Amino acid sequence: MSIFGSVTTAVSGLNAQSKAFSNLSNNIANSQTTGYKASDTAFQDFVTNDQNYTNDASGNDSVAAHTVQRNDVQGTVTQSTNDLALAISGNGFFNVQKVAGNANSATPSFNTQQYYTRNGDFSRNAQGYLINTSGAFLDGYQVGVDGAMSTKLAPIQIKDVAFQPTQSSMLSVSGAIGSTTQAGASSVTQGTAYDASGKAQTVKLNWQQDSQDPLQWTVSADGSDKSTAVSFSNDGALASVGDISTIGATGKFTYDGKPQNMTVDLGTIGGNGGVSLTTGSTPVTGSATMNSDSVTSGNFQGLAMRSDGSVMASFDNGQSQLVAKIPIATFANVNGLSPQDGQNYIATSSSGGATQNSVGTGGAGALDTGSVESSTTDLTSDLSQLIVAQQAYGANTKVVTTANQLMQTTIAMIQ
Repeated sequence: MSIFGSVTTAVSGLNAQSKAFSNLSNNIANSQTTGYKASDTAFQDFVTNDQNYTNDASGNDSVAAHTVQRNDVQGTVTQSTNDLALAISGNGFFNVQKVAGNANSATPSFNTQQYYTRNGDFSRNAQGYLINTSGAFLDGYQVGVDGAMSTKLAPIQIKDVAFQPTQSSMLSVSGAIGSTTQAGASSVTQGTAYDASGKAQTVKLNWQQDSQDPLQWTVSADGSDKSTAVSFSNDGALASVGDISTIGATGKFTYDGKPQNMTVDLGTIGGNGGVSLTTGSTPVTGSATMNSDSVTSGNFQGLAMRSDGSVMASFDNGQSQLVAKIPIATFANVNGLSPQDGQNYIATSSSGGATQNSVGTGGAGALDTGSVESSTTDLTSDLSQLIVAQQAYGANTKVVTTANQLMQTTIAMIQ
């Protein structure tokens, strides 16, 4: 190898160690950065293609440094004072987007580029969007005003959440449906129930009195061919519902109809608070009322994250309702992702496209709520490598200095 070749090789060594310095310093600087994935430096030897290299004084080789991503390394999950913070334990990334323009706009526009991150330190901004400490907007599937969940991945915005009435499961009936003094009467009890999407539905019970015995009735859901026998005492109190006749028991039967099957509570056997008959001479028809157990109103108080990726809205009535679902993106080769600013990554041909998974399925990891993932920087190891890199850098400078002295000696010989 010639003196000039030695200089070339030493310069490549200086460049390679400089690259190592850069990676190590970046790791050390981000040792406290949430979701940061530390990288390594790999060195590659370049050898001349000259077959006579060993005998050729002009032959030389060199070295190059390459940054190696370590996105598959799990960071330590630590508790956070932020209730909206999320940490992924295992594979996967959060889907996030960046705004194009003013992030504080009431209707921000977003870049078409999809980003991925492990920084789950989210909070809700003034516009109701969930953003992390790097300013990236969290994507998910949001529940619409109709109660249906969108299939389109988009930034989650939770603002002015309206409470959806809860699905009815119980109908309670009270009041007189007829008289003990007149047989053969019919009556209709009407009320409002709510389906699974919170939509109000009118429900009816049809009552039919026996043509001979005014104390014997049958009741059925409107449009149903199934009926339940109901009997009363001479004083008009409820005596039995189907095969339930024990004093003090709840007289109930199954409502078989729309919007869903429910339990109908007719009151206490032997009591006066539920369905009854009047004992007067004036017939009473249809004066009973029916109410459902649905909670119909509530004021929005805040958000809560669940470990299955559900974003829940909480209300002052003690209820919580699903408003969005967070998927986890996985890749065939996570180390092939291209790093971007703010602990963000974009997919490449090396990483493959993103696959959206529910939490804990399809190879996706679990979610820890109220937690964040720490940087994967190993300060002890990186500081040790920094010393080694410094020594290697100094050794390469020594080669350059020595080569310079040799050249100066050669020139002096000619003079």
